[in-house]
Amino acid sequence: MKAMILAAGKGERMRPLTLTTPKPLLQAGGKPLIGYHLQRLHDAGLQDIVINHAWLGDKIEQALADGSDYHVRIRYSREQEPLETAGGIRQALPLLTDGGDDWFVVINGDIWCDFDVCQLTPPTDSDTRAVLVLTDNPDHNPNGDFHLDAAGQVHSEGAGKLTFAGISLLHRSLFETLEPGFHPLAPLLRQAMSNHQVRGLHHQGQWLDIGTPERLAALDQHLRQRQALQP
Repeated sequence: MKAMILAAGKGERMRPLTLTTPKPLLQAGGKPLIGYHLQRLHDAGLQDIVINHAWLGDKIEQALADGSDYHVRIRYSREQEPLETAGGIRQALPLLTDGGDDWFVVINGDIWCDFDVCQLTPPTDSDTRAVLVLTDNPDHNPNGDFHLDAAGQVHSEGAGKLTFAGISLLHRSLFETLEPGFHPLAPLLRQAMSNHQVRGLHHQGQWLDIGTPERLAALDQHLRQRQALQP
């Protein structure tokens, strides 16, 4: 099974930091944000990684090259202009499924999380088309995104919504009939939810959406303090 890291956004809320540095290469704790994802994917046994990029993508390729520094194999899906999440996945689909796998992991490049990717395994039922990692609502998203019921099914509506963590296990059939171009992911997921095809996991560990310079600084401080406590 392969994994994809979404790295095509311009990071406009992170300006001026992202005027010359793509958001996934911004550093926290002495390492680029995307480096933490590569390490976790490697540790979970996922070594074939696809990274899409558009804004300053050449810098991402220069920094990560073929992935050997992280003991993974990286291939790139280059976008002339951002295609949004589903559009980017649709373009990268041949790279994600060329080994015959129907399932692949997708991670947003602008988050930090201690979720164990080993928990994402293809469901045994034949109906599920997506498994979403959901987390407790942060201050900047108090109303959440989706409802996770007691049976592990995810719904677009319901009491006590949780926040989508930007980590998921997706089936190729979600994208195979999608026309190339700009497409957000949420409408596809909501359609699949209406057909009872989306399951979820509630991650109760650490998670941060690195959407502002202040959140990046907070993460940097947290990681450096943690490093200082390590023997």
